[in-house]
Amino acid sequence: MLRLSKKADYALIAMKHLAEKAKGRASASAREIAEQYDIPIELMAKVLQRLVRTGLLVSTQGTRGGYTLGRGSASITVADVIQAIDGPLTVTACSTEKNDCEQYGKCSIRDPLWQIRERIVAALGTVTIAEMAAENEVTPAPVAVVRRA
Repeated sequence: MLRLSKKADYALIAMKHLAEKAKGRASASAREIAEQYDIPIELMAKVLQRLVRTGLLVSTQGTRGGYTLGRGSASITVADVIQAIDGPLTVTACSTEKNDCEQYGKCSIRDPLWQIRERIVAALGTVTIAEMAAENEVTPAPVAVVRRA
């Protein structure tokens, strides 16, 4: 079963939160994000720092400091965030080029599994943080006008 790590989950939560705040150009602290989503502050801080190291976030010190997106939310994909936190996506032990599997030379499913991995990464690369942030926006329902005779 393909499953994201808790850190990747938290990173996506933080990125979505910051994308929503980006509309007002406000930053958010690790504490603010952690408290809003009931995430341990130490873990959130580590996740945010890793996102800063990969350039997905920018950290600003000071009283008005905090974290902001490193680039527009429409140019950051779910795949970018997951790979920044967990490294390259793998679906099997042989998903890397290390060739450390006993069956590597005889394996008949390695190439098809690598193709599946590429499709998963491509699919994750089609969803942006902007799209995730837009999902919570409430659009007003059309109003029906009723006329009485």
